[in-house]
Amino acid sequence: MFILKSVITVVSGLARSGTSLMMQMLAAGGMPVLTDGQRVPDEDNPRGYCEWEPVKLLAEQPAHIDEAEGKAVKVISSLLTALPEGREYRIILMERPLEEVAASQISTLRRRGTSEVSLDPAEFAATLQSHIDNVFEWLARQSGITTRTFRYHDVLRDPHAIASQVCEFLHAELDITAMAAQADPDLYRRRSPGGATL
Repeated sequence: MFILKSVITVVSGLARSGTSLMMQMLAAGGMPVLTDGQRVPDEDNPRGYCEWEPVKLLAEQPAHIDEAEGKAVKVISSLLTALPEGREYRIILMERPLEEVAASQISTLRRRGTSEVSLDPAEFAATLQSHIDNVFEWLARQSGITTRTFRYHDVLRDPHAIASQVCEFLHAELDITAMAAQADPDLYRRRSPGGATL
């Protein structure tokens, strides 16, 4: 197995866009992943979140990211701008139809009893789109960052092909078969309005 030790691999995207699945794939393939297990599996994510709490402190304590050299770490899209300069990042950006992301996030809020459940799904999706547009604009201005987008649906349709593309992007020799085995269509619950299927 070969992994570039000085590179920080970042898995990012909106919440509920497939970031946990991609982290699970990388871990299964043999890539070291930076997680702490503080956020335990639940109904929304029965296989776990693969998160690392210090990521939330990057704006105040940016040197934390150095612990991720040669590893993969999950950084939600709203925290990408906190990544400090002077490092080499390869960002895997997960995409999922915004209508599905909005519906899934609202459903999660309802289960947790959060007050924002009155959000209109269409308005929420528009807000998410604005956020993603800003993220892409920011990424385009950065040096030392290479980004590739992967679609959640593509991972479920053809996980072997996506796993191969991920390895190529990362210049990493990982177990593609083990990575592909992590993609479980049974965990895909929230389809697009109108009943679109995989």
